[in-house]
Amino acid sequence: MNSALDPKFTEIDQISEGYRAAGYICNRSIATTLYLAHHLGKPVLVEGPAGVGKTDLAKTMATYLELPLIRLQCYEGLDESKALYEWKYGKQLLYTQLLKDKLDRIIDPEENLSESMEKLHRYEDVFFSKKFLEPRPLLKALEQAEGAVLLIDEVDKADDEFEAFLLEILSDFQVSIPEIGTIQPGTRPYVFLTSNSTRELSEALKRRCLHLFIPFPDASLERDIVRTRVPGISGRLEIQLVTFIQQIRQMDVKKPPSIGETIDWARVLLLLHANDLNPDLVRETLHVILKFEEDIRIVSQNIFTMTDISVRSAGN
Repeated sequence: MNSALDPKFTEIDQISEGYRAAGYICNRSIATTLYLAHHLGKPVLVEGPAGVGKTDLAKTMATYLELPLIRLQCYEGLDESKALYEWKYGKQLLYTQLLKDKLDRIIDPEENLSESMEKLHRYEDVFFSKKFLEPRPLLKALEQAEGAVLLIDEVDKADDEFEAFLLEILSDFQVSIPEIGTIQPGTRPYVFLTSNSTRELSEALKRRCLHLFIPFPDASLERDIVRTRVPGISGRLEIQLVTFIQQIRQMDVKKPPSIGETIDWARVLLLLHANDLNPDLVRETLHVILKFEEDIRIVSQNIFTMTDISVRSAGN
């Protein structure tokens, strides 16, 4: 179990500061959810638009706590053998051959069939022991003696059957392997599940988690993020580019720019030695923040007005 006395979780502001030191700017709501998840021992289900930092939230927790990050990327058709464990069939086959080679030493020629079978049965458990088990992400996370951060990424892409399979882990933090028994962790992992809401998740799964919705940041928070991740950018240009990004997100575009794309654009403008936005510069670099031609066309039609608003937002 996570210790409630962990010195890195004594105060909410302490978590915010620790995340900032690791390069992740989180607001009070996010820090509070992380604080509660630790003290209640609950997984965190993180939802929100693509590119708002859901996956990075778990990665930064691993950095903050100096624990290994174990990631399970979900997809349609994901099953137990890829997520939990599978048997090392090649190794089992090799040991089967070794056993066959030693049959004459194991079985007495004078024994009857029943006695011979009884002896062979003694070796069955050897082939289904931990020596022949190949742990996958879920089992690996439970086996970490010092704890781990388990990221179950894009759980909404997995099937309903896999979601149901997760319930035992999310409820009891244990897994059952028929041939071995129940495996429980010495130290409970920190669990994050992310979802882009491509399908509705079950009430049973949501009930086992603390829910956190991360929207696109407001202008003030996004400027803070850019300032942290791109320290060389001027305050004037920082305001202009964030204002431009915020305007795009209010438009009817197919894919609004993510926080990561805002940061990429800031780095591009820095490489181009830009001091201010202008329509030509924006047009030449729109592909950095927009990934669909239709979105680029929509923004291009309004580029003069949007650039003017962005420049005026930074003052003279």
